[in-house]
Amino acid sequence: DNWAFLYAQRLALKQELPLHVCFCLVPKFLEATIRHYRFMLRGLQEVAEECAELNISFHLLLGYAKDVLPTFVTEHGVGGLVTDFSPLRLPRQWVEDVRERLPEDVPFAQVDAHNIVPCWVASPKQEYSARTIRGKIHAQLPEFLTEFPPVVRHPHPPSCPAEPIAWEACYSSLQVDHTVKEVEWATPGTAAGMAVLKSFIAERLKSFSTHRNDPNKAALSNLSPWLHFGQVSTQRAILEVQKHRRSYKDSVDAFVEEAVVRRELAENFCYYNENYDSVQGAYDWAQTTLKLHAKDKRPYLYSLQELEQGTTHDPLWNAAQLQMVQEGKMHGFLRMYWAKKILEWTRSPEEALQFAIYLNDRYELDGRDPNGYVGKLQDGGTGADTVSLCPAGCLWSICGIHDQGWAERPVFGKIRYMNYAGCKRKFDVDEFERRYAPTH
Repeated sequence: DNWAFLYAQRLALKQELPLHVCFCLVPKFLEATIRHYRFMLRGLQEVAEECAELNISFHLLLGYAKDVLPTFVTEHGVGGLVTDFSPLRLPRQWVEDVRERLPEDVPFAQVDAHNIVPCWVASPKQEYSARTIRGKIHAQLPEFLTEFPPVVRHPHPPSCPAEPIAWEACYSSLQVDHTVKEVEWATPGTAAGMAVLKSFIAERLKSFSTHRNDPNKAALSNLSPWLHFGQVSTQRAILEVQKHRRSYKDSVDAFVEEAVVRRELAENFCYYNENYDSVQGAYDWAQTTLKLHAKDKRPYLYSLQELEQGTTHDPLWNAAQLQMVQEGKMHGFLRMYWAKKILEWTRSPEEALQFAIYLNDRYELDGRDPNGYVGKLQDGGTGADTVSLCPAGCLWSICGIHDQGWAERPVFGKIRYMNYAGCKRKFDVDEFERRYAPTH
């Protein structure tokens, strides 16, 4: 279920050439820890096995693409290169670095395999909100939301087999924090991810439209780790969920809104706004209101360490933080509350954003993702509903991206406000707090 892979195979079949798959393993990536790398590498072991069955060479190259890939291309006489797409700064830089170092006669194509409507096709500019992009995406879904053609066993074997992969050596090449442990609930790899999708459709989809904003109810898809690492395709998830529209129309429509429209809105923002992870990326009204209230007295001030350890005065916030630390995920509704309180309890909007992104990227399995930076949530009446797989983005929560101005108040200015009492009206806060009460 990968359009870049399918395109590469089509080119190889047309030219009657072998097909190689390369993954360049960088020693570190933003705040990713061993929790993220193990999830990714165990998924890649499954990919390597699938490639072997398909007569396709899988290569794991240690190092940055610019340092290892052009050499590989030259040494193996590679005739063309196809890569996937990410709107984020670092992966885009990697693509640019490889492009500059490739032999001139080797064509290089990029395919947006993880959006349904490719990012640059969905819209040629930064969209203001879900309202402005929704029609553009829905108009193009008939063309792009199609069943995947099959991958075939490749008829042209490579002249020399791929080096066997020393998976343990891969781990020792990493320069990442080993203290953030793997999570028990999420098994890496496509087979496990597809099982989660199947269980969502069978058990949770029916209550998705009504209970997805209740952190105590099992109504979410829980797919985000597998989607983030490309182990399950969003397009596959949508194709499978849509088969049940007759039975659960409201839930299916809500899932499509979040998994397609809101998710691709976040990709659009990161692609067209280079300040997607800073206050400078916010709309003028939001920057102005945050600046006006930057010196307001904060009710509490916490250090990054106090936040990380979940030792604030607020038991709900602490429980949400501990859920993220222990499970590598936080319920979408609480991600909004969590980020907004960081704005309220730190010295400035800039510090709030820095802390929120650091914690999100360090602990969330789906961190370092466009949705984590700006993911926009479905509005529900006076507040916001939560999401199934798009996390509440830090810029949405702290800087009002894809949102509107609300009644002015201290610290927040016109940024949408959330409080403990509002959460109590939404769900049984005590039950959630008990589940994640600190053990000490």
